[in-house]
Amino acid sequence: MADQHESIDLRSPPLAPEAESGWFPGPPPPLYSCTLTPELEAKARDELQEKPEWRLRDVQALRDMILKEQPNLRTRLDDTFLLRFLRARKFDYDRALQLLLKYHGGRKAWPELFQDLKPSSVKHVLDLGFLTVLPRPDPNGRYILCLRPGKWKPNDYPFVDNVRALYLTLEKLIQPEETQVNGVVILADYTGVGMSQASNPGPFLAKKVVSILQDGFPIRIKAVNIINEPMIFKGIFAIIKPFLKEKMAERYVLHGSDLRSLHRHVPRSVLPPEYGGTAADLDTGAWSRLLLDSEEEFIVEFCQPDPLEGAVLPDSMLFEGDGAAGQEEDTFRALRSQLYYCY
Repeated sequence: MADQHESIDLRSPPLAPEAESGWFPGPPPPLYSCTLTPELEAKARDELQEKPEWRLRDVQALRDMILKEQPNLRTRLDDTFLLRFLRARKFDYDRALQLLLKYHGGRKAWPELFQDLKPSSVKHVLDLGFLTVLPRPDPNGRYILCLRPGKWKPNDYPFVDNVRALYLTLEKLIQPEETQVNGVVILADYTGVGMSQASNPGPFLAKKVVSILQDGFPIRIKAVNIINEPMIFKGIFAIIKPFLKEKMAERYVLHGSDLRSLHRHVPRSVLPPEYGGTAADLDTGAWSRLLLDSEEEFIVEFCQPDPLEGAVLPDSMLFEGDGAAGQEEDTFRALRSQLYYCY
């Protein structure tokens, strides 16, 4: 009998016949070679101001800025890595550099999130089915990250483990150039979410999550579809919304139990039957295996010395510290009473 952790080629079955054209792209080659189709290059030009003829010149410009302004920053400087930040900020050098610094600054703002960050350390989250990525992108080429917060119970393990699994998933998702151009879609199924999950983690921790994922990660979140949300979701969203940028808040769509509403945003052809779709059954194991098979890759990326050690960053480049926690906890006490009322 084969070992259950044996490496599996996820480009092959067990996917539905219609998905045989591929699963998830592998990691990029060490030396940059553009993998975008002509259609995606045109999309990147229109939406991201990316010009193929200037691409490597722009990367070099960002590299030069890093070396000049942050010579002690321990960061990757290869073309493949820096392109993520340029695309996420539409090739604005200054904004791309700020994003890179905030990306690394997250390690100081939330050290327990990044401590020993590798897939095996969150295997219990993956086994629970808290998150997965659907095997087929939508018609716009966007992979769909499926979150099921109701699977988690606060007594099972700390909330931060969910964020660690989410962070690793986003790191894997952002590797292919297709995702850097197309972005991703989130589908959050709130089935089973009750008072215990709604009152955890609280506004201060919620702010950290939003800050790191919204302001400090080079990925384009194009839509957040919420389904099966309970009445108390208004209270949950009230905790999160103050930390969202207006543009991001507008991308949240609440569908309730109306799957027809969901299908107007995410087509049935890419959804599993659980969500009224025609694709294969939801398989959380495939994405888990992909992450676990990438263990060494993440060890190299995250289980290394602090990249900011020796670097001097302006305060505006870092996330806010614990000083605001008191005021936000006061806000949380007021919101918690609203949650109990709704529940």
